[in-house]
Amino acid sequence: MSLDRRAFIKGAIATSAVAILPVKWVFAGNMPLGMASLDISSLTWSKAEDLPDYFTVLNTKPLNAYPAEHMLDKAVTPGDVAFIRWNGQMPDFKAMDLKTWTFKVDGESVKTPKTYTLDELKQRFKHHTRRLVLECGGNSRVNFFPGTKGNQWNNAAVYCSEWTGVLVRDVLYDCGIKEDAVYTGHHGIDKHLSGHGEAISRGVPIDAALSDDALIAWSMNGEDIPYMHGYPLRIVFGGRPASVSQKCAVGISVRNKVHDGHKMAAPAYQVPKYPVAPGEKVDNKDFEIIEQMIVKSLITFPESGTEMKLGKKTVLRGHAWAGLREVIKVEVSYDYGTRWHIVELEKPKNATAWQQWQTELDLPEQGYYEIWARATDSEGDTQPVVQPQWNPKGYMFNGCHRIAVRVV
Repeated sequence: MSLDRRAFIKGAIATSAVAILPVKWVFAGNMPLGMASLDISSLTWSKAEDLPDYFTVLNTKPLNAYPAEHMLDKAVTPGDVAFIRWNGQMPDFKAMDLKTWTFKVDGESVKTPKTYTLDELKQRFKHHTRRLVLECGGNSRVNFFPGTKGNQWNNAAVYCSEWTGVLVRDVLYDCGIKEDAVYTGHHGIDKHLSGHGEAISRGVPIDAALSDDALIAWSMNGEDIPYMHGYPLRIVFGGRPASVSQKCAVGISVRNKVHDGHKMAAPAYQVPKYPVAPGEKVDNKDFEIIEQMIVKSLITFPESGTEMKLGKKTVLRGHAWAGLREVIKVEVSYDYGTRWHIVELEKPKNATAWQQWQTELDLPEQGYYEIWARATDSEGDTQPVVQPQWNPKGYMFNGCHRIAVRVV
């Protein structure tokens, strides 16, 4: 990352930038005049121009960007390599006043609507920290054939970070839930690209909102949530499409019907109810909502294109996850699936966290190899070698991830 990208003050008194930071800047007043500060782990990136060169920017209105797959190697994904997905205009983060920020619980099926300040959320409810996988429903869309419309994500529109906040259910129980509750609706302050209405307002079945993997979070990896990932408050769900994890959250509605917010209607974040032929058109009435993600794996080391020395074992590692299920087996192949080798697989840190796997391979001779990985979940579902059932929106691709290496 260049100095220009790292710097957010030039030729100014260092303390003048303190007000724009979401965290306390210790000893800022001691910085010499004219000196630029270094990168602060992506906390205040707020536009495409702030992103390092290792991001591929798919579009800027709205902003969508992803890193190289090998950059997701860590068990806990840092904020500065997590994929970025917005649906509309990003808010003016610098204008936010956390003292007046509120979170409202309302809807037809809540007994007592209430509004909480950030301090009230932190003080009134028990804090929880969980590792949760956030994966875009369109992750790996670029791999579908024939191709589909939408952001052409590589395989890195997924990450697993540690989120700290309060359980959604604790807040909902504080307000009271009526027996006719069916679904939730999530609300943020980001506006539609037109400037009118919400950019996105999705939700989950009420049982999902009452689970252990549903947080109203103010912290990501022990810091305030970076601007790009939903500062200052995000509703976060593990194991479900990341689109339900509302950024810049200002409320939850408890609904007596399936939520009808923006991007809830077919075909957005929905797949056909029955198998369709590749390229086939599907009527909107024949779609169903994606409620949870499916089994998948990723090779994060070595980087695709790496050269190896003959006679030296090849270290291989990555992650595997399975929505609300657990991964029970990961296998790799270097001969196009003729033989599969079971690898060492760790247990998840908690439910809906991804799991780390690793192995060593003896590649037998010089030349070009493709290494494939596939995972199997606790219900026996295994990744397909090529591609899963095609769908018109290009959701839920979970074919085997593969990398290329050369032995010399």
